[in-house]
Amino acid sequence: MPAKLHLGVDTGGTFTDFVLLSPTGIQVHKVLSTPDAPARAIRQGISDMNLTDAIKKGELSIIHGTTVATNAALEGKGVRTAYITNRGLGDQLTIGRQTRSKLYDLQPEAVLPPVARDLIIETGGRLSSAGDVVEPLSSEDLRHIVIQLQKLKPESVAINLLFSFVDDGFEKAIEETIARDIDQDLFISRSSHVLPEFREYERGIATWLNGWLGPIINRYILQLRDALQPSPLAIMQSSGGTIGADQASTRSVNLLLSGPAGGLAGAKYMGELNQNTKLITFDMGGTSTDVALIDEQIRLTSEGHIGPYPIAIPMADMHTIGAGGGSIARIDAGGLLQVGPESAGANPGPACYGQGGTLATVTDANTVLGRLRPDAFLGGRMYLDVDAARRAVANVAEQMEMSIEDAAEGIIDLANENMIQALRVISIQRGHDPKDFQLVCFGGAGGLHFCALAQALEINQALVPVYAGVLSAFGMLVAAPTRHFSRTHRRLLADLDEHTIRDLLQQLQAAGVQELSEEGIDADSIASRASLDLRYEGQSYSLNVPWHHLGSTEEEFHRQHQRSYGHRLNRAVELLNLRLSLTALQADIVLPKLEPGPVARPVQHVDLYGFSSPVDIYVREMLAGGTTLAGPALITETVATTLILPGWTARADAVGNLLLDRSSST
Repeated sequence: MPAKLHLGVDTGGTFTDFVLLSPTGIQVHKVLSTPDAPARAIRQGISDMNLTDAIKKGELSIIHGTTVATNAALEGKGVRTAYITNRGLGDQLTIGRQTRSKLYDLQPEAVLPPVARDLIIETGGRLSSAGDVVEPLSSEDLRHIVIQLQKLKPESVAINLLFSFVDDGFEKAIEETIARDIDQDLFISRSSHVLPEFREYERGIATWLNGWLGPIINRYILQLRDALQPSPLAIMQSSGGTIGADQASTRSVNLLLSGPAGGLAGAKYMGELNQNTKLITFDMGGTSTDVALIDEQIRLTSEGHIGPYPIAIPMADMHTIGAGGGSIARIDAGGLLQVGPESAGANPGPACYGQGGTLATVTDANTVLGRLRPDAFLGGRMYLDVDAARRAVANVAEQMEMSIEDAAEGIIDLANENMIQALRVISIQRGHDPKDFQLVCFGGAGGLHFCALAQALEINQALVPVYAGVLSAFGMLVAAPTRHFSRTHRRLLADLDEHTIRDLLQQLQAAGVQELSEEGIDADSIASRASLDLRYEGQSYSLNVPWHHLGSTEEEFHRQHQRSYGHRLNRAVELLNLRLSLTALQADIVLPKLEPGPVARPVQHVDLYGFSSPVDIYVREMLAGGTTLAGPALITETVATTLILPGWTARADAVGNLLLDRSSST
């Protein structure tokens, strides 16, 4: 029986967010995260929302975005993992690409190799680039692998052989031998399953990361699944689509941007409600800020990073900085103000949370300036300690020899500048004019900053979605079950025919339909989108181009190259990878409509630092459809606060999104 209730859960660094969709409407909730045991905050939120009985009856489906994989990777807390590769390639992951993270640092800090030398096992089973056997995988090789694993006693094994994307027979033989002959429940990560693409270093890192993090994710997801049974559990992937819990437990490397990707799905949905598909998203939470660009579709990249590691798995193309509400302000050794990347997190959190924090944060600065109302935070469920915020900011103010309010404003200005630079990275630096896009702001802290950011980038249109403070959790409800498959097939386009490409894509299609069918999805409801990674012959990097047929796809590559790099070449075009995205069609979520009502009236008029006249305060839940407000104004709601600066007007649409405009004043 299909679930009657649908719950999106986003575990963030400071708060865990919940959005419940039921036949009677939408309910939102927040609780402080519990980083030591993320599931504890989830259980608390479920209890707070009186959903325990619905779970026991199987009436609730849960879609979860998790930071468990991200945190484990950044903190270096993976499991003991053996790495199996071909003879002579044991140092492959240590050597890497020999690129400097800081070009002009003559004394870079030593970076520990991903895999300790004693955990590397070299073996036969080597192929040429054409798939011919250069060195066979002998029975003696397999016995040696088993003996070494019995000695090493790892918790996980990563298998990465040369050119396994051409023929995965040797890797599968090793996997089958380990599963049969090792009397231990080992997590096995195989490169031809994780990332069947060329570039052995990137493929090796992805395979190792999947194994290194796999048992941690596997335990977390399966324990959570068991606790929620018989209600179904799905997990948000880094690409912006969902995957069933059972399959997600074997694909930890696909979950590294699990939570933030939900925000992009939610922003895309809200933009489409207003017929706007060109968006720059700005997600400011408690710990970090994520920015991205959406041009009809969520843009994916296979050149992402997590910490020092390249991630070649398709993931949402985001730029993340350590600037959130909990980012700590301090004076550095040179006497200059710095904000972030260190964060106060959920415990102790900003000083104004009253949990023992003493260091000044962006949230404390907003509290000192009156932009966060102490009695309206989380709908009044959490009262902000203004005196504690002032004491924390005073420590910075004294060192800067200025007033507390001036120091607080300086903290906000510097945090804004950091976020403006991030927005420029994903727009201007990639050939896009920000003025052509609408800025979409979400996250619990974003509404207090986005007008200033839009003005700095000369953006005149902005959107603060309904449920903006929990939009990542909402996005999980509108995200569809999705799979992304790829395969390297390196050939000149001139040497290929359309039948060959369509046959290869059909093979990827069959694998994707099988996985989605295992989640109970009807094959007839699955839509697919194919693309090719192309480059000029001799280039090192490629552009991803939608596949239609040979002629139009090649011409589109030339146009993309011209747009990205300012020129096109009269050279042969080479195919590197085929990619296929499969998405299950979802029933549209119908958001509750706002009825037209009387002219909105402010609940308060307050003097705020930096404003020449009193600022009106409105309660967002009291705004009727079609309401128009002029800045300056402060709009409070249960899960966020929005500051509208002078020169901006805001209009509430039919579902409660705030559409902001300043074109009439520029």
